[in-house]
Amino acid sequence: MLNPLPPPGPKVAAEPSAPLGGWFRRRVTGPLLVLLQQGLAPETLALTVALGVAAGLVPFLGAITTVAGVLALRLRLNMAAIQLISHLMTPLQLLLLVPLLRQGARLLGNAQEQSLSLTQVRHLFAEDWRAALHLLWRAELGALVLWLLASVPLVLVLYAVLKPLFRRLAANRGTGRA
Repeated sequence: MLNPLPPPGPKVAAEPSAPLGGWFRRRVTGPLLVLLQQGLAPETLALTVALGVAAGLVPFLGAITTVAGVLALRLRLNMAAIQLISHLMTPLQLLLLVPLLRQGARLLGNAQEQSLSLTQVRHLFAEDWRAALHLLWRAELGALVLWLLASVPLVLVLYAVLKPLFRRLAANRGTGRA
């Protein structure tokens, strides 16, 4: 004979979700502080975060992981930290994508930078797909040039700001290698 199902237990109220600050502390700040405690130099962590931010803003969908991975391997940076930071930049990357494509098209001599709206691109693909690909190729190439030009000062500023901050955090935790 089959055993009947046990009676239902008391209803447990769902735990309230943690505020955003708790999530950020647990998922971003905490792992970075652990890296400092494990002996990662504050300068290296500052460079990792600065390059992760720049890699996360690359105006080419799907390239974040590759760009961040190549940077981490080439410069011997912490792969997990640079991937974490670069992927946190995805919402900002998506916000900047269309303006960078429009400016990239303008940079490379396209007089129709306003034709980068979704309806215009669809229409162009329906009428002349080669012209649409040419337009998008030039816009993407121009956007990458603008990203490269903007990422150099961005990395320099972030590194200059984060290096003393991470040194101070490491000193407060007694883990810094100054």
